[in-house]
Amino acid sequence: MARRPLPSILTNRARPSLARGRDVARAARSAAEGAGDVLQPVLTIGRGLRHHLAWARDWWKAAPKDKRGPALLLVATGVAVVALMPYGPLLAVIGLMGSAGWAGRDRTPQEPEGPDPAEAAKLKALYEALVPYLSDPNDPAPLYAHDGDWQQAFASHAFEEGRLTRLRLRYPAYFTDGEPASRARVERLLHAKAGRGREYRFDWDEEDNHLTLTALPPLATGIGAQRFVTAPGETVLGFTDDLHVRRTIPVRDGERSRNAPPVVWRTGPRSTEPHLLALGRAGSGTTTLLRSLALQALHHGDVVVVDGAGTGDYAFLAGRPGVLAVESGLAGTLAVLEWAAHETQRRLIAVNRARQAGRPAPEDCRRPLWVLADRPTALSQLAQVEGRPDPQELLETPLLHGRAAGVTVAIADALDAADALGATVRGHTRARVVLGPAGADQVEAVLGVPPHTTPSGETPAGRGYARLGDGPVHRLQVPATPDPHDEETEDGHRRAVLALLPTTPAAVSTTKAAPVDMTKASPVDMTKACPVDLAEAPAMRLAAPDPAKAPRRETVDVTEG
Repeated sequence: MARRPLPSILTNRARPSLARGRDVARAARSAAEGAGDVLQPVLTIGRGLRHHLAWARDWWKAAPKDKRGPALLLVATGVAVVALMPYGPLLAVIGLMGSAGWAGRDRTPQEPEGPDPAEAAKLKALYEALVPYLSDPNDPAPLYAHDGDWQQAFASHAFEEGRLTRLRLRYPAYFTDGEPASRARVERLLHAKAGRGREYRFDWDEEDNHLTLTALPPLATGIGAQRFVTAPGETVLGFTDDLHVRRTIPVRDGERSRNAPPVVWRTGPRSTEPHLLALGRAGSGTTTLLRSLALQALHHGDVVVVDGAGTGDYAFLAGRPGVLAVESGLAGTLAVLEWAAHETQRRLIAVNRARQAGRPAPEDCRRPLWVLADRPTALSQLAQVEGRPDPQELLETPLLHGRAAGVTVAIADALDAADALGATVRGHTRARVVLGPAGADQVEAVLGVPPHTTPSGETPAGRGYARLGDGPVHRLQVPATPDPHDEETEDGHRRAVLALLPTTPAAVSTTKAAPVDMTKASPVDMTKACPVDLAEAPAMRLAAPDPAKAPRRETVDVTEG
């Protein structure tokens, strides 16, 4: 039986046509490249003539009308003189072509191929330093070996003014990149060899066995207190890099305006991190952070301030609309915190009753209430000596139920006094901030995870790290918010802070605290705490529409239902 012939597409007869097509495409590409090389001078001259015409057009538009006529007369005279000269037109054309060729040349800077000898020496030294950490004697083909080739290990690199700014390196698959101790050893080595005094970020790609080192620019310290563009329930803690922040807001940075990426802390009933804890050393900026939060909270809420250090850094807030109290003494602090606990209970009861009745929450329960406590551990020690209740115990109710009642608690304390904070304070402050110089172990103890950047050589006030809940760790720079009553405060910062203070009288609040069972009350003397006895708590100052004209101070009664 005769064999049936295969289709033409499966035979070898189609191959000559495909080969001819590839040859034609290759020839066309070669012809285009050759034509580009031949016409390159023409293209350069044409680009230069366009530059000359653009310059002449711009000059003509910018020149006054009284100068255009003399300019045309001068050009016409020059053309006539050149035309009458021997070989004048030819020399003019040659000069014009030369000028056009010079103006139309390729001005793209040519990047040098590979590092210079000094940069290559630094990369070689860095490679040799990594050999003991990223090599194994049993590896038959080690990626890191003495007198090895650093170009195989370093995928990319970048230098700026002779200093390493970016490095992407490969490491063996057997390196224990999942162990924090192994990572920390490599990061400390790279930090030392790449140059101290700068902050570096380390990005570990465990899937592809790559480590990227990036030198970060310092955060701007010129952003001061100002009105930030935020929605209700949003508070700006500070500003960071644009690596993990997709949002920017307009700010004034010194004398100019720009967009900066903020670290926004969301509070309120829908917040997952309703309370804040900020720790730092003396002069690190924790008090500045609380002042910034107070100025932002006064735009849409009421504020209660407890100054445990007793330095008077919050005295400028006293008597302002929305500031219910500014306390520094132990007796007044206990009274204010007792009132805040009862107010939280009252709000919870009112909100629960409104929901059961199918009505919205009352207006006085929807207005945010902020409790700002600075150095509560100092008052705790004083209360222990005098046999009084611990102020931290009075913060338990706002911390436990403040999210549903619209009460936000922000606490700032010394980093060395973190162990003196109560379990409730540590457990319910999921928004964390660490300011000032601190080791990686201390930052990890506060934030829960170590930072991805190395500490900077110089730590300005308000500089640190922030982490909201289980989110990433952000570098943070708190806006400069100094005490306007301090003599050392600059005039610009003083005016900025005073401009943010509310000056219009606030609406008189008719809220009353929830009924309190006196048999179950705390050991605080309720006759002195509720209502507040101003003789026992002289430092307490309640807000009034006009403190200068107020005939008497108001009292807070938490015994009425």
